[in-house]
Amino acid sequence: MTHPLVAQLQFTRSEWLRALDGLTDEDARRRFPPMNCISWMVGHLAWQENRYWLRMAQGKDLAPQLDDLVGYGRPGSTPPLEGMWLTWQKVMEGANLYLEGLNEEDFGIHYQWKDLTVPESIGTLLQRVIYHYWFHTGEAMAIRQLLGHNDLPEFVGSFPKDAHYRVW
Repeated sequence: MTHPLVAQLQFTRSEWLRALDGLTDEDARRRFPPMNCISWMVGHLAWQENRYWLRMAQGKDLAPQLDDLVGYGRPGSTPPLEGMWLTWQKVMEGANLYLEGLNEEDFGIHYQWKDLTVPESIGTLLQRVIYHYWFHTGEAMAIRQLLGHNDLPEFVGSFPKDAHYRVW
């Protein structure tokens, strides 16, 4: 059975996709400084998941190009949306294989990684990723409003059965 935190991440990702539904490349690459553009955000979230669930957890790197393009602290860029979505999907496939195999005891494991100031547990990193998605979902929705997009989602969508609260 999927751990409840992993189910929450999967739901959060689905809300990210819902928030960006129908977005064009032109609009995804539009910047309203100091914010980054939406295509940058897609790559940035893939960068974080690649970093945690592939590089740190498994020693794999499915998207090394993201470090310089959309990594934390990098200058703003306007990458093509299609390329960022393809990379995001590839990283999600690799991340899901790892995350689906976790059990309760695994969430207390701490990664030792060269650029983590304080090593964090898998559970804490998972929460960090979830909150990061919600941060950028709100930011992307604000950008879409600035772009004049109408009929945007107004609230969190329907929870799939595995995202409902349950005792683990």
